[in-house]
Formats: sequence, structure tokens, C-alpha cells
Amino acid sequence: MKIDKKEVLKALEHITVPGEGQNMVESGAVKNVQIFGDEVEIDITIGNPSLQARKKTEVEILQVIHREVYEKAKIKVNIKVDAPAKPKVNEIKGKPIPGIQNIVAVASGKGGVGKSTVTANLAVTLAKMGFKVGLLDADIYGPSMPIMFDVANEKPLAVNVAGKSKMKPVENYGVKLLSIGFFTQPNQAVIWRGPMASKALNQMIFDAAWGELDFLLVDLPPGTGDIHLSIMQAMPITGAVVVSTPQEVALADAKKGVAMFQQESINVPVLGIVENMAYFTPEELPDNKYYIFGKEGAKHLSEDLGVPFLGEVPIVQSIREAGDVGRPAALQTATPVEEAFEELTKNVVQEVVGRNKSLPPTEAIKITTMAGCSAVKKK
Repeated sequence: MKIDKKEVLKALEHITVPGEGQNMVESGAVKNVQIFGDEVEIDITIGNPSLQARKKTEVEILQVIHREVYEKAKIKVNIKVDAPAKPKVNEIKGKPIPGIQNIVAVASGKGGVGKSTVTANLAVTLAKMGFKVGLLDADIYGPSMPIMFDVANEKPLAVNVAGKSKMKPVENYGVKLLSIGFFTQPNQAVIWRGPMASKALNQMIFDAAWGELDFLLVDLPPGTGDIHLSIMQAMPITGAVVVSTPQEVALADAKKGVAMFQQESINVPVLGIVENMAYFTPEELPDNKYYIFGKEGAKHLSEDLGVPFLGEVPIVQSIREAGDVGRPAALQTATPVEEAFEELTKNVVQEVVGRNKSLPPTEAIKITTMAGCSAVKKK
């Protein structure tokens, strides 16, 4: 049988280069393909020098050609390692995602301040305003969006986009959603090291059929760490929203979150700070405000740091109840909660518009490791 070189190259497009979000042909890893009847000789260059990586690459090539082209093909794979000289650089490419206009990261310095609740309600409010919205649940170790959007039992479907298999996000309330929670059992703990988590995020970013979006919101894990760098390394973030409660311990961590984005080497614009759980108003005393966690702490922090204050969200029982039953509270009409999230969302949109007028697109970053110390620098 005479094997067609084009069919071999098309088959190799099924193999993704680890950490790049690109297939083997797009990345340039395939250097040469020669056909001799039913014999195929392929020259490959990879950046991972380990024996395991080389063996895995070879096995994947054999399998995909036997499956997609000719099951009795005689295949020879020549693998050349082009390992980067030290310092070692993680080569994830931070390229824009076609069709997505703005990528907004929502972060918090610590857990328990309501970051995911704010993100979910921000997403549905944007959708109510007529925007096309996607939400990436990047909280790998504590994904909560499937529950908040009442889609915990759903699974993303595979769709064909331009000849490639992509994940179709689950959709509800006008928001397209992807979360690691769709791929794990509810009682299953996600025990992954950083590289595994980064790979899963990369797949949800680059192997998803997001389509045309005005906003992609990214719900980051609490704190400042590996996942945050992976996200900023994988795609250019338009800006970041930091969520805090008014109490001092939360404000101290929120300050660190703002500082992370403002580092010269990262330089992601901070769109502003949101104060969640700002005050409590009992239903029977609608004119009273009780500042349980302190008064206007996040507002004062935003003034001290010179970043916008986006708004405050009160402590309301219905917000918690709505999240638990999978219907974000902002979907309720003619309520103080809806008004609070509408004001917050309008301010976020206004800051995004202003940021896009006055600043160039944010670059992605790359991570450099030298002598056991991590440094971050712009691409």
C-alpha cells in the first residue's frame, strides 16, 4: 500500500505537544516525513530530554499512524532532543484565544471571602446585560462552579471544530462554563502536583470550543501561587478583579494579591477591588446596617493602593441559598442583591473599557527557574 504523506501529517495533528496547547505539526516538532511504500520515517524534535518523554512520544506516533493511516505501516521515529540551555524556561505560549475579546481573572488573597460567588454573579449579570460570557473554573482543588450553576451532573461534549476535536463548554443562564469539577467525582479529592494542574488548565483553555465571547472570567484559586502563574503564562489577561472582606486579616492577603498582579515582571492591570460581606441588614430592620467584619475596609484599601473600588456586596442569606441550589442570586429581579451586582458589573465593564483605551494588550509571562529560585519575566 502507498501511504500518503498528507494523511500522516494529519494524523500527527492528533498529538498535542506537552505544555504548549499546540499539536505536533503546528508546533514545528515534526521536522521531516519520508514515505517509502508502506514504510514511514519521521524526524521529531522535542524539548523534554527524559527517556520517558521520548518513549511516550514514539508510542503515540506509532499508535496514531496505525489507527488513522495504515494499521500495518512500518514506522521509524527519529527523536532529537532540543533541550533549552539553563536557565530552564517553561515554554507555554501565551497567545490570545481566537474569538475572546477580554479575559478577566477574579482572585482573592485568601479563601472564604466569596470569590467564586462574586465570579458567578458577575458572569450572569454580564449575560443579562447582553454580553457573550464564558467562565473558566480554575480553582483546581476546590471547583464550585458546577454546583453554583446547577450543572454538577453535566459533562462537556466533544465537538468538531475545523477538523479538530474540542470540548464544548456546559451552558446555563447564558454563561458557557468549564471546570475540573466536570471530570472528577463529587467525593474525589484532586491531589495533583503543579504541572498536572497546569496541564489540565491548558486543555480547558486551548482545547475548548469557547466560540465568540465578550468576556471570559477566570475564577482563580485563593492565594498567590503556581496556578496563578500558569494562567498568566498561558494567556494574556486583560485585567484582574480582587475580592476581599472588610476584616484586617483578609485585607492583608488581598493586598498581596494586588501586589502579585502589579509586579513589574507580571504587570496585569488591576481593574479594582470588590468588598464582599460588607454589612448585614436584617429583613425585619431594612434600614439598619451592621458591619460585622469591619466597615469599608476594602474601600480604604483600594484608596491606599490607588486602584478602583468596584463596589460592595452585603451579607444576605439569599446569596448563600441561591449558590447552594445552583441559581446565582443576581438572577433575582428587583432586589438589593441584583442592584449590588449590577453596580459592581457596570464598574467592571467601565474599567475594562478604560483599560483597553489607555493600555496596550497584556502580554503573557514566562517562568524562569535558576539555581532553585523562581523569577517571572515578560515574553
